[in-house]
This record gives sequence, C-alpha cells and structure tokens, in this order.
Amino acid sequence: HVQLVESGGGSVQAGGSLKLSCEWSGYTGKMCMGWYRQAPEKERVTVARIDTSGRTKYVDSVKGRFTASQDNAKPIWYLQMSDLNPDDSAEYYCAADLLDLYCAKDEFEYRGPGTQVTVS
Repeated sequence: HVQLVESGGGSVQAGGSLKLSCEWSGYTGKMCMGWYRQAPEKERVTVARIDTSGRTKYVDSVKGRFTASQDNAKPIWYLQMSDLNPDDSAEYYCAADLLDLYCAKDEFEYRGPGTQVTVS
C-alpha cells in the first residue's frame, strides 16, 4: 500500500504563502499524484495533479497561485501556495492513484490524513 503523509499546513493571512509537503512510501513505481481540498459543507476540489509524464493540471481557481512539484531525489511532492485568500481555507490532502497514470479521472486510491490550511 502507498502511504502518504502531509505537512506544512497552518494559519496565514490573506495574501500570504504556504508550502505543503507530502511524503510517500510503500511504492516505487509511477503514479498519478494529486492535491485536493475539502472545506466544511463544500464539495471536494482537486486543486492540482501531476501525471507520470510530469504534466500538471490545476483547477481554475488556483491557476497562477499554486504550483505542484515533485522532488526528484526524494519521495516527496509539494504544493506551493501563494496569494492565499479565505476561500483557500480547507483540509488539504495529498493523494495517489497507481492505475490512472495520466490523471484522467478525479479519483485517487490513496490519500494522506490531511493538513489544515486556514487563511484569514
């Protein structure tokens, strides 16, 4: 099983930045990696995905503000978030799918426990 653990969440003022990290273990092959968020009483939103070709996809609301990337030397991927606003407040999860290598679906087999981001 793939195990994922997020870190880097916290509280920040509007306009500020945070960088989330996700460390994974239990698998060494290629996989679709993603970040999604869930706010109370709101639908889950996948904010970024990285497919096995290294291509990234972003939801429109974060384009130009969020950047997803992978560490080439370590099993870690990141979500750099800038110009944050209160609408970005949510629990953020990193996620992975071993079969959907091009991230065509908005579904993931595995996810981490989440990290809270609060923007005020």
